[in-house]
Parts: sequence; structure tokens; C-alpha cells
Amino acid sequence: MKYYCIGIKGTGMSTLAQILFDLGNEVSGYDDAREYKFTQKGLEERNIKIFYDNEHDIDKDTIVTYSVAFKPDHKELKRVNELGLKVKKYNEIVGEITEMFNTISVAGTHGKTSTSSMIRHILEDSLGCNYFVGAGDGYVDKKNEIFVIESDEFNKHFLTYRPTNSIITNMEEEHMECYKDLDDIIETFTEFVNHTKDEVILCGDNKNCRKIKTDKKLLFYGFNESNDVVIKNVNTTEEGEEFDIYIGEEKYDRFLLPIFGEHMILNSTAAILMCKKYGVEKDQIKESLKTFKNAKRRFAEEKIGDTVIIDDYAHHPTEIRETLKAVRRKYKDKRVVVIFKPNTYSRTKDFTDDFVNALTIADKVYLTEIDSNREKQSDYPGVTSNLILDRIDGGEIISEETVNKLEKEKGSIVCFMSCAYVNHLIDGFKELLEKK
Repeated sequence: MKYYCIGIKGTGMSTLAQILFDLGNEVSGYDDAREYKFTQKGLEERNIKIFYDNEHDIDKDTIVTYSVAFKPDHKELKRVNELGLKVKKYNEIVGEITEMFNTISVAGTHGKTSTSSMIRHILEDSLGCNYFVGAGDGYVDKKNEIFVIESDEFNKHFLTYRPTNSIITNMEEEHMECYKDLDDIIETFTEFVNHTKDEVILCGDNKNCRKIKTDKKLLFYGFNESNDVVIKNVNTTEEGEEFDIYIGEEKYDRFLLPIFGEHMILNSTAAILMCKKYGVEKDQIKESLKTFKNAKRRFAEEKIGDTVIIDDYAHHPTEIRETLKAVRRKYKDKRVVVIFKPNTYSRTKDFTDDFVNALTIADKVYLTEIDSNREKQSDYPGVTSNLILDRIDGGEIISEETVNKLEKEKGSIVCFMSCAYVNHLIDGFKELLEKK
């Protein structure tokens, strides 16, 4: 079959395109963004063609799918409709793929990418697996029975998925442009749980996970003693986080995770439990975890002289808070600087107070203007980055043109955070460091 993916450089769409190709389909795509994005790597490795104009021919038997960032009046969407091509929603196609395999679905407001990446890493070292991870990574070999998928709750996409087993890392308010309230989110996750064929592993420390009512088999994990699986005896070392896992009253084993932060300990525990369920021996799990490197743009570190640059996908206040806490945990007594690009006007408006509280964990805060490819500022009058910045002492606005403001941050831990594109800011900062 032939597929044409509009918005092919988006993290989800790029991953889907790669998987469709690996399943033996002919795949091409379109995107407005001509600049290089990290999601292109897998596309280029497969020689998947990316178009930037609206003049190329598309075969009439092509199935078109598109990113929700592209509105119905976008010229390329209008063109494919005028051509009479079959258009299918992105999540419908993904749902069809989940039914082809023994699928492990990782859902939650935060931690989906890291948790699914850990499961993928452990299974690749042992049983083998296919995967769909939202950091632009997708791969399928029809010989593999297991399929690991990061399952996004945005627009309730994951309700088309039919997993064999699932994980829910946490639940809280997010994507409030898609949900009425927190109750709507919990109800939607409950429906997702009911689509799971076998077992759901949930973070029991998250009070909203405890609100799910279902007949499905549930296994709760976390630091609290009330969980079925309890994390104990945590020790932070130069190598990472060490911790014990107890299943009931019995110690399962002690693990070393070469990544920092309590949120990452929780994520790894979910991954460990899922891989155990699939029959991976604990010694194999331990060895695989020791060599795990986090997903793209998740606490990605680079040292230039005595300066540490961290590139992180954090874009929700909880993610920012947990990432900055992990930075503090690893780099004790160092100056921490954050450069944050807010994404979407609705999220900025809904979580202003939480953004302020999270960002002020850093010693110095810079913000860019809001980036949003699916919302119009005219629909959110008065919503700018200044809503956050005006409440942070010493905070400053920064842009590619004023990146030289960061010249004084040499020797600090400098964290660039956003789900939006921040490479130009990072590259500009690197140039400043190299000049010195």
C-alpha cells in the first residue's frame, strides 16, 4: 500500500511513517518546516521522501494521514481532498498496527517516552521487539511478536489502541483544550484500561491512578507502602540511582539506573515489572538497565569545558519541576539556568502558577515567546510569556537574536526545555562558548 503523511517531521507522524515503511508499504510525506529536525534521522535512513511544496503528483491509490497541527484549510490537506484521496486519521492507523502484535502500551501524562524506551531497550537485549516511541523512533520486523508503543492521550488518540498489556505512569491535568476537566481525563484513561486485554501496571503513588474503577487486573507500584510493588532504599551515586524493588514482602532485587531523578526511578520500575511479566530474567533486566541511555531530548547532556548543556523535552510544569529536581540531585551546589520555550497558549494560560513554581527551582530563568503551531494567539488575548516571566525575579526574555545574553552563564548547568524546536538557541549558545 501507499501512504502519504502530512506533517511527517512531527514526532508521532515521523514514527508512524517509519513503521509503515518497515511493514512493507511505500511511504512519502509533506512538511512545512524545511529546517532539519531530529525526527528526520529515521526517515532519511529509509530514504522516505519529504516534500515541501504542493506541486508533486500523488498516486490516486495513496492513503493520506495527517498531523492535527495541520488544520483543514491547510493547502496540502485541501489539495489531497480535492484529489479525492482516501484520508485516515493518524490514530486510526496506529490502532490497526497495535492489533497486529502482542502490544505493550505505555500511557500517562508524563514519562511515556522514557518508560517505553526502557522497555524497548531491555526487550531488544533479550526477546526482541518492535516499537513506536514518540521521540521519532519507530521500527517493525514482522518476525517480532511484541510491539512497544508510547500511547498519547492528546485528543484521546490512544482510545483506538488495543494493547495486550498497559502501563499508566501518572495522570493529571494536561491538554485541557481537549478535555473538559480532570474527571474527563480519568474517565478517558479508564476507557483505555478497559481496552487492555490482560494486565495494567499503574503508579499507585499518583492519586488519580487510584481512581480508576475497572474489572481489569491492576498492579500498583511506587514508593508508598500501600502499593503492590514498593521501591525502597534509594541511594544517589555518581553513577546514577540505586534502589530495591519489593514485590509484596519479598525483595525482588536491587537495581542501578544510570539516570537521575525520582521520576526516573518510577519509570524504570514500571519497565522492570513489564519486562518481568514477559519472562525476561532479572539478571538480564539489571544488565540492560545499566547500559540504558535516555530517549532523544530527555535529559540529553553535553559538556563544553566547565559548562553542562541539558536539552530536555519538558513542557508541562510537572515535567519541568521533576527535571530540575533531577539536575539539582546530580549537580549539587552548581548554578542552574533554565531556558524555556512555552508551547501552546492554552497550556501557558491554564498552568501559569505551576510554571512559575517549577521554573523558580532554577537560579536563573529565561523564556522565549510562546511557540504554538496548532493555536492562534488571537484566540487567547493577553496570553504571552510575560504571564510567567513577570512573576519570576530576574527573569528575562530571550530569542535567537539575543542569545548572547547567555554569555554570562559559562560554567553553569544550562537547561533548554521545550517540546518545541530549541536547536537554534542551543547552537547559538555553543558558539558563544566556543568563542571563549
